Formats: sequence, C-alpha cells, structure tokens
Amino acid sequence: MPVVSLSLMWHQHQPYYPDDVAGENPMPWVRLHATKDYLGMAMHLDEVPEFRCTINLVPSLLTQLEAYVAGSTDTHLTMSRRPADGLGHDDACYILDNFFMAFADSMIRPHARYHELYMLRASWAGPADQARGRFRARDFRDLQVWSNLAWFHPLLFEKEPELAEFKAKGRHYTEDEKQWLLDKQRELLGRVIPLHRKLAERGQVELTTTPYYHPILPLLLDKKLAKEAMPDVALPAYREGYPEDAEVHVRRAVESHIERFGSAPRGMWPSEGSVCQAIVPLLARNGIEWIATDEEILGCSTGGMVGRDSRGHVRHPELLYRPWKVREGDHEIGIVFRDHSMSDQVGFHYQRSPGPTAAGDFIGKLHAIGDACRHNPATLVSVILDGENCWEYYPDGGVSFLRSLYQGLAKDASIRPVRAGDFLREHPPQDTVPRLFAGSWISHNFAIWIGHPEDNRGWDAVHATRQFLVAEQAAGRHDEATLARAWEEIYIAEGSDWFWWYGDDHSSAQDGLFDHLFRKHLRNVYTLLGCDPPGSLFTPISQAGSHRPMNDQPTSFLNVKVDGRATYFEWIDGVRYLCGNDRGTMTLVTRGVMHCVWFGFDADRFLVRIDTEGAPAAERLAEVDRLRIGFVDPAEREIVVVRPSAARPVAYLNHAGNQVANGTTVSVATGAILELAVPFARLDRNPGDPIRFYVELLKGDASVDRAPREGIFEVTAPCPDFERILWQV
Repeated sequence: MPVVSLSLMWHQHQPYYPDDVAGENPMPWVRLHATKDYLGMAMHLDEVPEFRCTINLVPSLLTQLEAYVAGSTDTHLTMSRRPADGLGHDDACYILDNFFMAFADSMIRPHARYHELYMLRASWAGPADQARGRFRARDFRDLQVWSNLAWFHPLLFEKEPELAEFKAKGRHYTEDEKQWLLDKQRELLGRVIPLHRKLAERGQVELTTTPYYHPILPLLLDKKLAKEAMPDVALPAYREGYPEDAEVHVRRAVESHIERFGSAPRGMWPSEGSVCQAIVPLLARNGIEWIATDEEILGCSTGGMVGRDSRGHVRHPELLYRPWKVREGDHEIGIVFRDHSMSDQVGFHYQRSPGPTAAGDFIGKLHAIGDACRHNPATLVSVILDGENCWEYYPDGGVSFLRSLYQGLAKDASIRPVRAGDFLREHPPQDTVPRLFAGSWISHNFAIWIGHPEDNRGWDAVHATRQFLVAEQAAGRHDEATLARAWEEIYIAEGSDWFWWYGDDHSSAQDGLFDHLFRKHLRNVYTLLGCDPPGSLFTPISQAGSHRPMNDQPTSFLNVKVDGRATYFEWIDGVRYLCGNDRGTMTLVTRGVMHCVWFGFDADRFLVRIDTEGAPAAERLAEVDRLRIGFVDPAEREIVVVRPSAARPVAYLNHAGNQVANGTTVSVATGAILELAVPFARLDRNPGDPIRFYVELLKGDASVDRAPREGIFEVTAPCPDFERILWQV
C-alpha cells in the first residue's frame, strides 16, 4: 500500500481585543479559548509523542496570553471576580447577558447546574432586567463559576484531581472557591506557551507564524489585487496599499517568534490563507521558507487543472497532493495547498459522529488518496483549519475524535504524520506555480474583507487615520514613543477580523462591539497625538441590528402534493434556508449534499423539502443511507427516511427510540427534490406549540451533512386562522 504523508496544521488565532489606551478589554475569548483549546490541543499531542504536526500561532494571540499571565484582565473576568452578593443592577444585567456565550447543546446542557441557570435566565422570555429578579446571590455565583469552568478542557479534569473534585461539586460554590478557580485559570494560561515550546523542542511539532496582527497581506500591498478574483468588485475610495506596513507585520511576527521560541519560524500561514505573487519577496526576505493556502488557489494558479467535480472528487489529485514552489525575481519559497474538503470534515461535520467513527472515516479518506496518487514519488495531504473554534460543537470537546485520530494515525504503517517543513526539506518541490493567484482560503477571493460598503468604509477610515498620523509624524511635534504607540493602533486596525464581521457575510451577537473596537483603535491615534477624533469615527460602520434568527417564518399555508417534483409555487410561501450559509467565526468551503431546505405547513401537516447540490435528489441522496429529521420540540422524536433516493422511500416516526408509526403516517417522495409531510397530531403538536428541528444525512453511523450546521430551525404550529391573523398584522 502506498505511504501517504499527512501534514496537519492547527491555526490558533484571536484578534487583538485590548484597548491599551483606555486600559480596557471587553472580550474574554483569548482567556477562555486558552484553557479549553490552546492548552487542550497541546495536551492531546503530549499524549501521543510519536504523532507529528504543525501548529500556527498568531503573535497577537501570544501577546495577549502573556498579558493575562502578567495580570491583565477583561470585563468578563472582572465581573467573574466581583462578589455575587454585592452586584449592582448593571453588573447583574451584564452577567445575565454575557455569561451564557457558549454553544448550548455541547457546553451548557451537559452541565446540570449551568443548564438550570440557562433555563432560569430564559433569554427568549425577556431582557436581563426582567430575569434579574429570578436570580439569588448563589445563582449569580454559580453562574460566574460555570461561565469559566465550562471552558476548561476535558483533559484537565482527567489529569488534575482538584479540578475534577471542584467540578463534581456542581453548585453552591463559595466566594473563596470561585476565586480559587479563577486563580487556577490564570495558572493554566501560563502553561500554554511553555508546553508548545516543549513540543517543538522535542521535534514533535513545527511552530509557524502569521503576520503580527493578522492582516490580509495582499490587500495591504495593493487593494486592487481584489479585482483578480472579483473584476467587478467595488473598491474603497483609496485603492493603493501600504507595503511598508505589510513589511512591519511580517518582520515583527518573525522577531516575536524568535523571542518566544528561540528560533526563527520556517513556515507561515498567511492570514486567512491570503496570497498573491507579490508577497513572495516579502516573505523570503524575512526568512520564510514555505507557506500554505487553499486548493482553489492552486486551481486558479494553474488554469483550472486542479479542481473538483460535482460530487466533490478532485481532478488531477496527483497535482494537489504534492508540494510546489513559487518564484518572484530572485526569491523562491515552497508552498502547499490544503485539502479543503478534509479540513471542512473536521471543522464542520465530524462533530455529529462518534469520535472513533469520524477518525476512521478520516483515515479511510487518506488511504483513498494514497491509492489515487500511488504513482507520485511522495504524496503529501495538507489538512489545515482553525484549532479552537470547532471543538465548541463536539459533544466532548473533540476528545474521543482527536484521541482516536492521533493514536490511529500513529499506528497506521501506510500513513506518516509529518511536520510540513520536514517534508519539504526531504522532498524539495519540483513544480513551480506559474503565477500565484491573488485570493484567500475562502472561495479564492477577498470578498469577506473588501467590496461591501461597510468593508470599504472601514478601509477608508483606516486610510484617513493613517494619513493623519503620517502628517503628524512629518511635522515633528511628537516623541518617538508616542508615535510608536499611535502606529501600533494603525497596525491593530489593519487586522482582518474587524472586516470579517462587516458586511453580510458573517454576523454575531457582538457585531456592534467589534465595530466599536475597530473605530476605537482609530480614535486612539488621534487621542495619543492630542487631537480630537473626527465625528465619523463615532458613527457605527456596521448596520447590523440584533443577531438575526436562524430562519424566517412561513407567510401562508402551503398547498403541497408530496410527489418529489420541484413545483415552485407549492413552496413559494414557505421558508427557504440556503445550506452552508451559516455565519460565524469559520466558513464552510466545501458544498454538502443538501443545497437548501424548505419547510412550512398547511392546516394539518408539517412539511419539509430538500433540494440537493448539483443533481436531482434521487441521484445525490443515493450517497447516503438515511435522512433524519431530529426534533428538539417535540422532544425525543425523529423522522427517519430509509434509502431516501429510492423510487418509493419509506419513512418512520420514532419516539424515544421506538417506532410509533409506519409509512402511512409520514408521506415522502423523492424525484428532483425530496418532499415530506407529517400530521401535527402525530407530532403531538397543537396550535401555538413550537417545532424545533434539524435535518441530517447519514451514511452508516457517520453524519454526512446537516442543516443548519449548528443550532436548530424553529417554527410555530399554526392555528386555523393563521393566514387571516397574518394578513391583519
């Protein structure tokens, strides 16, 4: 069997949250992810010393980690330490609004006391001010504890009896116990960088870096590069770049890496995998030997020679699964291209399968790649993704998956886990990319960070502030230390994360806070130089309102004949949800089997429609064994469609694992689309009752696709006068 080398890279990143001028930090994410992911991921590797991989550490993350160890705080931590029996009105409301910021299914519901407090808060029932009266001091104190404790990695409870005992208590913590936990949290933060240094020094992990504050390098060099992938994109008013700033971000990233880990980084993950031909000399001058980006960049750089067919199969896999080199003038660096399908499996799909099953699927895919590339002199599969965000959605924080994966790969003679830099030195690239296409790991373009009016207003605000700073520096009125602090604020504002949340690509409950921080960093430039910021920097750029619900609501009763035919007017008043369009801190690149999900009702039945990606449902659903509609309300019910691609599929309604009805209750048909109907009476739903559900495709025990990717759809069973009431409204 051919040997496959696996280059697994975990990208560990957070934007720079602190406002150093005001001495404030409104966001806790560095601290919370540190005890859960940055430490936990390294502990997993420490368990399997023979496993090799790469960890990419963004300097802006490491700077904040070190600050916490030295005693820095954030608003969430300050509120956590505050005595629960002396909380004022505003403090109590802040806690109730911000201490449930976790994925409820995997991080709140599994903990009985945390879930009890979650239900007591009942965010859907009213604002924090109304809920405050339901909480006693001991409830607030337990909430202060659990909003931190839930972010401790499961391995910590296995290895530290004191922590396990603390967690087992579960409720009615004292102030002294709470303070002990928060002190313990700070101690754990202090272990993160030393543990990574240990893994690197023993040769298990290659540590790489990213430009200092995580900017999109090509856009810093020249914003017009966005037009390569998007010829018609609307650009900001100022369209040039700031090459000198790009140089600062790269140079300082290398310097900080040397200072923290004792040697220069050989590799770099450019922020968001964003590359272009012009970055090659910049990186090479600073000692970078190799970089990584997405497979679609290789496809665009080679005239489409590498790509995927409608089923997601790679064309010319022998070209994707090998290292390349890219040259500009006298400068040359190596480059590898990630398999975005396998990366997305880890980031978005395996969370819904048992850990050993998901790990087995991953390993099986590597074997298949090895067979497809058996004539390659050396096959390299690069899997690259965020190393923190996805684990929030795994039921056990990813422990069973990662343990099964690392141990399984270490024992598999046909798979060789490698550090990327080692592989490139052992197998120097022979192929040269003709010209490196300007794009990112998301859809090989920069659409998330430029082009939308909000993005462009952000870029213009950076330019205006930067021009002000340049003029003040030329005037010679300020000392070097003050100017350096002002430039630091510019570099922070050039980070990609502020632009991630602008526009309609992504949204979160904290859009407004991100917008405020971005403009505050720019206002700080004026403040540091003793001038009043312009009024425009006090005006929000983001037009996003409150966090948008997962789905809309039906606008009328549907008149659907369950026949599997794509009859548009039958569904025109239903809810249409486009799959893969979820918003968040990560983006799904690969397309799943489901293209969109429609749902609604008539007076008697709940109705669901599935449109598949690239081909009729009767063809695409042959790739799966079962279609499942899982209900949260009504609880413990599910509809299972067996062999959904069959000419006459059969559907079952199950309750608490027991079949309660056969195909005479659930109507289903598959053709161009799949359509399904079930009477409200069979779901035990009356008018006004909630229906909360998701749709999932399974093959064996593995989840192939799910809509929505996270969370659930919500709709209310209608009353007979639903249409009349809706028209009156």
